[in-house]
Amino acid sequence: MPTELEELVGFIGHSNPTIRLTATEHLVPYSTANPAVFKVEDFKPIDTLKILTRDHPKISEHALTILVNLSADGDVLEKLATDDTFVRVVLIRVAHPEEQNANLFAMLLANLSKWDDLKSIIDRKQTPQEKLGSSDVVMDQLMDLFVKGSDGSYNKHANYDYLSYVFADLSKHAKVREYFVSKQSYDDAVPITKLKVFTEHKSDVRRKGVASTIKNVAFDKHSHPKFFDEEDIDILPYILLPLTGNEEYDDEESEAMLEDLQLLPPDKQRDSDPDIIQTHLETLLLMTTTRPGRELMRRIQVYPIIRETHKRVNHEGVTEACDRLVQVLMRDEAEPAEDKLIEGAPAKVESEDEENELVEV
Repeated sequence: MPTELEELVGFIGHSNPTIRLTATEHLVPYSTANPAVFKVEDFKPIDTLKILTRDHPKISEHALTILVNLSADGDVLEKLATDDTFVRVVLIRVAHPEEQNANLFAMLLANLSKWDDLKSIIDRKQTPQEKLGSSDVVMDQLMDLFVKGSDGSYNKHANYDYLSYVFADLSKHAKVREYFVSKQSYDDAVPITKLKVFTEHKSDVRRKGVASTIKNVAFDKHSHPKFFDEEDIDILPYILLPLTGNEEYDDEESEAMLEDLQLLPPDKQRDSDPDIIQTHLETLLLMTTTRPGRELMRRIQVYPIIRETHKRVNHEGVTEACDRLVQVLMRDEAEPAEDKLIEGAPAKVESEDEENELVEV
């Protein structure tokens, strides 16, 4: 005989919406405590939950919460991410300006993006929402949702912060990294320049995802000249500012720094999350893989900023990253050096799930 829990799972597909609502609401805790109960009958409950994401907003909220949590399971993730129709529904719903659960759809998309083949999003197109005003390229739409969501100007129910985790995981792939550094025809903008302005945003999630995306894109050395060019991407101020506090530097150091880092206000604070600081330090380390990158960082006095960060952030990962970066910046360039990954630098692109757990609600 089925257990009471299994009977409850059976009610999520009931014809009565009140019963569906009660069942899904009571099942939310079991999506983390007992995920196996949703995998019975060849994942039939998962198929039902996928349908319920388009139900009444409250039922949809519970169904989405359950699926976000269950997608931590590899089998469930595969079941969701390989269902092209369902992925299309998620992409349409996350972009709808009146979708009350847009943030949950974004969280689910963040977890789905950990499935390697979801890199196909880069080639997807869909009719854009009129209010969004994007191109028909899905990546363009996600970028514009992320930007407009920061102040709630697109959907009053959503901030779209978790799309930053989508970008971080998709940027594992070379074609997506190329997208981020290439000017797009529909708005004549380079996508990563839309992300860089959020490295000091109030949202920890947004800052973390953006930092990881920038780091992943930095693995491609051919993009470094664009990163450094003040007339192009100009990324360095947006990486260095989160590393700076209200420290005072001597005149010689300060005058050589980038203009954005000079005369900072007395209440300036470095990023409160040491993991984000570590990510930015690792990005800088990746950018020292060419001699022009190393020479630029010496010229603009990156070392004093790293020195002060080392002093003030008590975190093993930050300390190690500072040490590695200082060794590179202080080494003798008298001997010709090959452009290669510096010893101790990250050796591969890291997905968001290698640095953080999957999103859970």
